[in-house]
Amino acid sequence: MLLLVGLGNPGRAYAKNRHNIGFMALEAIAKRHGFPQARARFQGLVSEGAIGGEKVMLLQPQTYMNESGRSVGEAARFHKIGLDEIVVLHDELDLAPAKCRIKTGGGVAGHNGLRSIAAHIGNDYKRLRLGIGHPGDKALVHAYVLSDFAKSEEPWVAALCEAIAENAGLLVKNDDAGLQNRLHLAMDAKGFGAVKRVGAQ
Repeated sequence: MLLLVGLGNPGRAYAKNRHNIGFMALEAIAKRHGFPQARARFQGLVSEGAIGGEKVMLLQPQTYMNESGRSVGEAARFHKIGLDEIVVLHDELDLAPAKCRIKTGGGVAGHNGLRSIAAHIGNDYKRLRLGIGHPGDKALVHAYVLSDFAKSEEPWVAALCEAIAENAGLLVKNDDAGLQNRLHLAMDAKGFGAVKRVGAQ
């Protein structure tokens, strides 16, 4: 079974934050592929279904971002899911808005959710990095990730989440290069190939 984890903070106050784009992408996947209503389990919200004929579990930790690893670790241990079967979808400051990259392992780049997951299960899981851009000053990062996407950013956010949902089958098949290429083409086709720090000051 593949475990897809979307990162974010629970509650309506955080729902549209830049930090919650992982939740948004996971919700788009659930809707697109007809997953049932999520239920509380593993200190998170869990839904199980199939994508491309493969069994998939969707998990949104409800522990707040900096404790995400508690939820991920619990689900992985219970179902005996290996690191090579875990994909974490998260916001990425070091990528331009609307850009998307996939990689396995590596550092956590100051991301508290990734740091917590690494502490609980190790580092060698796959990450789907969803670019939100950088505010330009390290001192502004905390407020930036915990603020809502600007109105002008909402179209590319929706387009990226939709493209990920449409191409989730490639994620399940482990076709990283194919997935990255499809996402790039999809965003280009929708006119979001060259978004530059939209909404950032």
